[in-house]
Amino acid sequence: MTAAPLASGPHGPDALRPLLDTVLEALREGAEARGGPLPAGGPEAVTAAMRDALGEPLPADGDPDALHRLVRALAAGTADPADPLCAAHLHTPPLAVAAAADLAVSVLNPSLDSWDQAPAASALEALVTQALAKETGAADALVTTGGTESNQLALLLARETHPGVRLVCGANAHHSLVRAAWLLGLPEPVVIPTPAGPLDPAALDDALTHLQGPLLVAATAGTTDAGLIDPLPALADLCHDHGARLHIDAAYGGGLLFSDRHRARLDGLTRAHTITLDLHKLGWQPVAAGLLAVRDTTDLAALTQHADYLNADDDTEAGLPDLLGRSLRTTRRPDILKTAVTLKTLGRTGLGTLVDQVCALAQEFAATIEAHPGFELYDRPTLSTVLFRPAGARDTTVAGIRRRLLHDGRAVLGRALLDDRLWLKTTLLNPHARPDDLTALLKLVDLASLAEGHTPT
Repeated sequence: MTAAPLASGPHGPDALRPLLDTVLEALREGAEARGGPLPAGGPEAVTAAMRDALGEPLPADGDPDALHRLVRALAAGTADPADPLCAAHLHTPPLAVAAAADLAVSVLNPSLDSWDQAPAASALEALVTQALAKETGAADALVTTGGTESNQLALLLARETHPGVRLVCGANAHHSLVRAAWLLGLPEPVVIPTPAGPLDPAALDDALTHLQGPLLVAATAGTTDAGLIDPLPALADLCHDHGARLHIDAAYGGGLLFSDRHRARLDGLTRAHTITLDLHKLGWQPVAAGLLAVRDTTDLAALTQHADYLNADDDTEAGLPDLLGRSLRTTRRPDILKTAVTLKTLGRTGLGTLVDQVCALAQEFAATIEAHPGFELYDRPTLSTVLFRPAGARDTTVAGIRRRLLHDGRAVLGRALLDDRLWLKTTLLNPHARPDDLTALLKLVDLASLAEGHTPT
């Protein structure tokens, strides 16, 4: 039996070329079969279709058509963030150039746990992370899988620098922060209510005044529910005055750094000890593309690890870079390539234009909702998230509208509970979406609202 061809090596490109044609054709067929932002029929229908496409997961004999059939089934059953009506989550349609670069990483398969597995990739990662750290005013940045890992790593560094540190955050903070405190065995976090949305400096001042011991304040630049930004300069002042460490979770809002028009909304970011960034949000990267920027590189000493087969002392002394202290993970792919290609291909102007486009689209959509008598707008958007609901609808109706649209495969909307009311959430991250697409979305919500028995007020 002939051995299966490899993706890399001198014959790799020839082996890949027909397979890529197969994948691209299957993607096209799957999108046509889906015919909208997500498959119709709900979980049962999608599971049945995938079970039918897969058949026996581990057959005795291989199936040469498996690549085409399974890619087609996955495309037909996906929620496609490139569809303007797929707008629920911080789930971006990736840039084509970034996806192409990611293919190269899969083919070459370097692993960033030792230099001899990834010579060029380790050099590229160091250059690009330093450049991105400089954007935030930090000294260095580590590559992570996203906001959750970055937040956990930030708390770990704080714990090792200040044993017994206690997390203080707003109720608007990402759930991964409180979870990380639990995972790391930290004291019970202090969660400050945020009835107005952002974290209130007066409430934080009161909390810090009555707390003892080392404290870590986590602020948010782009909440997951409404895209709100905490008052970062005021919070940074309070942390300085109270001697508290400051972490800023800018997983969503960090992309504003690329925009000359919106960058000022992140004033105060440079005063944080650690900063979470996530370029598979406002950076349009394939998952995963997270970063943790660190102001003081001595904090990274906590990650130092020694494994003789990866970073022997004599190899390090001879000049081979030690990569184990660059991550909580051992084996890890060079996700930095797609980001490097994107930054170099689009430049600050190109990325900034994408950020400006989605933020402008959100403002236009909010204005349309505000002018529509049948809908209620939560507030004007800060980033690209718009919350709305049919005027006079009950929360059960709002929830039913969302599920009906999902089941029918017509639209993907999120949900957010704010002001003790349930809102439909659109997170507009598709720079190719247009106002007409969102007008069509409102019509779909209108129809679903009637189907749920709601009479417009």
